[in-house]
Amino acid sequence: MVENMEVMEMTEIERMQKNIEEFDRLQRFMLLVEDKTSNVYKAMKERYITLKVILTASGINLTELDRIKE
Repeated sequence: MVENMEVMEMTEIERMQKNIEEFDRLQRFMLLVEDKTSNVYKAMKERYITLKVILTASGINLTELDRIKE
């Protein structure tokens, strides 16, 4: 049973890492967009907000990670 818990913890850590990496990558793309009113930027911003909520709810401090700050 302990072994299963370790596997589950690792999966949670990997999931958080994936979300942090996606949050970082998405912000880099958002900073490249010149037209902030474009549909592409709006779609990226929706995902940005979703990831921000997920990471905050997971206890991740976004102070250093959040470059968009919207």
